Amino acid sequence: MFNAKFSLFSGAHELEQKIDEMHDQVLESSLYFKEAFEIYLQEGRSQNYRRASKKIKNIEAKADDLRREIESRLYIRNLIPDLRADVLMLVENIDKVINEFDEVAHKFYIEQPEIPTDFQAKFRLLVKQVCECSENMVICSRAFFRDFATVRDYSRKVYFLEHESDKTWAALKQDVFDSDMELAHKIQLNTLIEDLADVADKAEDCIDAVLIFTIKRDI
Repeated sequence: MFNAKFSLFSGAHELEQKIDEMHDQVLESSLYFKEAFEIYLQEGRSQNYRRASKKIKNIEAKADDLRREIESRLYIRNLIPDLRADVLMLVENIDKVINEFDEVAHKFYIEQPEIPTDFQAKFRLLVKQVCECSENMVICSRAFFRDFATVRDYSRKVYFLEHESDKTWAALKQDVFDSDMELAHKIQLNTLIEDLADVADKAEDCIDAVLIFTIKRDI
């Protein structure tokens, strides 16, 4: 099982390009999110943060356009009909990861949470883990169309990183509620921690579906 190396896009190269672009949007949103978060820790809601957050918003809008175009090509042009449902679900799951990056970046801009210095290292670690989880999701998702063996390898990395992010998420939440901050401040940070962790959760959900699709294709 998972030993085939090929392309599922025979005769549908434009569609392949659009799906590759969709994957690229995840990588870009991850990179810009890491940049934006570091700016926020250093400067708060500055103009630099606003520009970094806007980049993620633009990526999210482009990803929505790509998703709609992929859906149109699949239905109107009747491309890869035997894979249509799987590809649509996969593209929607990818889009959810990008949306989550955008939503969290926007929340930081709107809510302007104060992140005490004592918590910043774990926040950075959580951001690093969820971003790496999404980046490995991209490799795994791309492999679904070309190399089933790589699907298995990178799905394990996604699951590992999601599990590590869960541990960081739990430790950070405990640190927040064990602190002497005001309750409202604790609740605000707790919500943002959960939103960050949701990025990895959505990446994991995507990989769950990819593995099912891969098994179906390999039978």
